[in-house]
Amino acid sequence: MLKIKRLYTFIIQTFIPVFMMTFIICLFIVLMQFIWRYVEDFVGKGLDNAVLAELFLYAALTLIPMALPLSLLLASLMAFGSLGERLELLAIKASGVSLLKTMQPLIILVACISIGAFFFQNEAMPRIQVKFRSLMISIKQKSPELDIPEGSFYSGIDNYSLYVKKKDPKTKMLKEVMIYDTSEGFDNMSVFVCDSAMMRITEDKKYLLLNLYTGQRFANFRQTDLTSNTSHNSQFVPYSRENFIEKEIVISFDSGFDRMDESNLEGTQISKNIAKLSHSIDSLNNRLDSINVQDRKLLGKHTYLTYRNNESYQKNKESQISQSKSKVSDKINFDSLINSFTLDETSQYMSIAASDAENSRFNMMEVVPKTNMQRNVRLHQIEWHRKFVLSFACLIFFFIGAPLGAIIRKGGLGMPVVVSVILFIIYYIIDNVGYKLARDGVWIVWQGMWLSSMVLFPLGVFLTYKAMNDSALFNTEAYGNFFRKVLGLKKKAIYDNEAIIDESTIPALETLNADPSIIASLESMNIDTLKDVAKNHQQYGYGTDTLDVVLSVLKMKGASFFDIKIKRLDYNEAMGYYSAFLKNYKIAIIGYFAVLILWLLQIIIKSDILSFAAFVATLGYIGCYIKSFICYFDFYRSIDKKLKKNNPRIMIFSFFCIWGLYKYLKKQMRSELENIKW
Repeated sequence: MLKIKRLYTFIIQTFIPVFMMTFIICLFIVLMQFIWRYVEDFVGKGLDNAVLAELFLYAALTLIPMALPLSLLLASLMAFGSLGERLELLAIKASGVSLLKTMQPLIILVACISIGAFFFQNEAMPRIQVKFRSLMISIKQKSPELDIPEGSFYSGIDNYSLYVKKKDPKTKMLKEVMIYDTSEGFDNMSVFVCDSAMMRITEDKKYLLLNLYTGQRFANFRQTDLTSNTSHNSQFVPYSRENFIEKEIVISFDSGFDRMDESNLEGTQISKNIAKLSHSIDSLNNRLDSINVQDRKLLGKHTYLTYRNNESYQKNKESQISQSKSKVSDKINFDSLINSFTLDETSQYMSIAASDAENSRFNMMEVVPKTNMQRNVRLHQIEWHRKFVLSFACLIFFFIGAPLGAIIRKGGLGMPVVVSVILFIIYYIIDNVGYKLARDGVWIVWQGMWLSSMVLFPLGVFLTYKAMNDSALFNTEAYGNFFRKVLGLKKKAIYDNEAIIDESTIPALETLNADPSIIASLESMNIDTLKDVAKNHQQYGYGTDTLDVVLSVLKMKGASFFDIKIKRLDYNEAMGYYSAFLKNYKIAIIGYFAVLILWLLQIIIKSDILSFAAFVATLGYIGCYIKSFICYFDFYRSIDKKLKKNNPRIMIFSFFCIWGLYKYLKKQMRSELENIKW
């Protein structure tokens, strides 16, 4: 009997519910996107609910290849992120089980899903695509439902415009109706005006019947003798007028829903599996080869190298080649001929020659059928590769999501959704670019179709390697130190500036030269309040002298000091960051003006040397600007103060107007230094 380890059962039970939930959510989202995209083709056509339900079912099935990779990415990221957030993944690793071994049951499960996705693409998708496309075309071709508004013209019927002033909802009678009939041309337009009308559709839904009551009909005369005798510049056009009590008009209006025959799509690439696609590709390539052979023969007959067909050339090839070359070189030297023309003349003659050659090519060869056949071959090859791309994408997204979740260690629908959407958008854009390059023949088909997989596969390998080795991939300190090293700055020290108070170093209260009122105020406080004052003396505005008094009072009251940590600020370190900030900021100001001057000179003089110098100066200015604000942030970190909310705006403003904030920032930092100088 096959026994499954308890760990594997736990991992699978954790993953499957999340996967099912994310798959339904992703499928619903892409289906909503489809509905919003084609909503104009559905609304106003009176489609039955059964037809709409059938369409949405086929649409959902065709969108599975888009929803499945995204759901696997999101599910794996959420599952392993939740395991990491609850420290379950840490416990598994502590017990000696590696991450790859933990992923083993899910690797098998995702492999089975990928195999199922392949068979779905190969066997079910062709049938679904045919039914979906035929139904979609039928819906688009259906006439809109007749819904004539009140008080405005309705042009939903071909060659007719109707105006109804009011509609009676009980009797369905139309009041004060005006109809413009242009079915026989605009010059022979007829106008119907009546007090009321009744509208109905025939049983076969092919015609619209209009019964008009108490009205008139106006139409142009069609007699040739009248129109010929009328002056061309006459302002009056002869017309006929007909009064009627009741009149019936029959208008062709197909309001039925006719399904397109699915056999019309059976020969396209969307209706074929791999075997049929391979057979069609071979057949099309054979036809292309035969067309290419005919084209080569045709070109050989009509090119200027017809001397190759002479018997004398076939007998004496070597001698004829040398003689022919010498004769051609004696007659015409093309290089000297081209050099004798001006640049404009050369461009003109070459464009004429290229146009003549292109016209001759179109006249000689079957260009349009050949181009269409090549495009058809590419479409078949694209569909062939698409059967495999989906399965491989599922594996790639799992090997991206699971390690990334183990690194991020965040579950739920917050961070995993953001990361998944960003990665899927990148995948979708790359996949569309590759598809269009393959479809248009810019790239070989397999290169375009596998472009997204080739881009994301190294990312999956990299993330899996990092997660297996517990690498701190999102450690901002490491990236910060890297950029500091590049910019030549000191690495950010990671230290604890909080120290536990040594009771033996606290002076006696009598030895301190403190204000008696302050001592009395502190002695009136309880121990907990005094400890809070000691811990947060900077926020209360107390210096080191007052801190010593607070600690002395606590010692006198017999308080314990094991839970009191006092922040010790390093004045020298803050002063170093302040000096570095001023130095880099001054250099950045000089670079700013140098950049402005060089770019202005480049615009005026338009010199490549000035352009290069301005580019180098811009890079130098950006580097000094970044270095100055890194020192600015380090300064506030060293004095243990948070930056104000308006600092990002200050950074953006100072980038374009760096000299305007120099005095302000210098005064601000100098004031902070004075506060900690004690």
